[in-house]
Amino acid sequence: MMKVAVTGATGFVGSRLVQRLHDAGHQIKVFARNPERARKVFPESAYGQVEVVAYTPQQSGNWQTEISGCDGVINLAGEAIAERWTPERKKEIMNSRALGTEKLVEAIAMAPVKPKVMVSASAIGFYGTSETAEFYETSEPIKQDFLSQVCQAWETAADKVTAHGTRLVTVRIGIVLGMGGAIAKMLTPFRLYAGGPIGSGKQWFSWVHRDDLVNLFMQSLTDENMSGIYNGTAPHPVRMADMCDALGKVMNRPSWLPVPDFVIETLLGDGAIVVLEGQKVLPERTQSTGFSYTYPKIEAALRDIVVE
Repeated sequence: MMKVAVTGATGFVGSRLVQRLHDAGHQIKVFARNPERARKVFPESAYGQVEVVAYTPQQSGNWQTEISGCDGVINLAGEAIAERWTPERKKEIMNSRALGTEKLVEAIAMAPVKPKVMVSASAIGFYGTSETAEFYETSEPIKQDFLSQVCQAWETAADKVTAHGTRLVTVRIGIVLGMGGAIAKMLTPFRLYAGGPIGSGKQWFSWVHRDDLVNLFMQSLTDENMSGIYNGTAPHPVRMADMCDALGKVMNRPSWLPVPDFVIETLLGDGAIVVLEGQKVLPERTQSTGFSYTYPKIEAALRDIVVE
């Protein structure tokens, strides 16, 4: 049993992760900007041992003392990107990840009893977008667009934790599939019998089922041989057109009517770049750990999600 601190716990991935940690018998500290909301998401009747800590992620404060004595830290905090990126919003997106992680590392540095491991999220946006390149954990960014800059700053902040003797695992997350997040909004055209290739259809869709991603975080927490960068993506990325064909098949809907860019931009804002452009990301180091995917292929993943 471990005592685990989790930031971003009430989000799409974090809420499932806390459930898994709870089911495994770990003690959990949820660090939340809105403690009341967190207590509703994790009610005492169902999550008796979950402790909610109020924190200000981009500011030093008393919350930082709560890190001492934790065996592990899982860092998922970050503002949503699926909206319009005004200059102010870009600043919030960047600071929520880079500055928030910096303050978390600061807390670890001050802790009399330091965590043995920090598992920190990043994203495949690190690599930039391409229709032809393949990206592995060792690949360098090919573009310096906004998302790549955010991911690089995010990872740089996390890297400093190793100076304090804490093992660091950084997971570059792909498009997470589950009944929520981007995929939930992409289902709407198919439900209306108006689904089909999104954008050009040629862009790569590097995805991961939410449960596989949570399993990767769980393994990263306990496997002392893991450190450094791991791609949190399934081993079989697909072109967007192929993903839409699979989705149509699973939903028993046609997949022939192209979905214009502006429809996805309306749903996802500037964050639509995640699905309108793409990159082929392969989890080479992830697989080298012996990690086993429950959903390695897109159709099985979508079938599980649609019937959830």
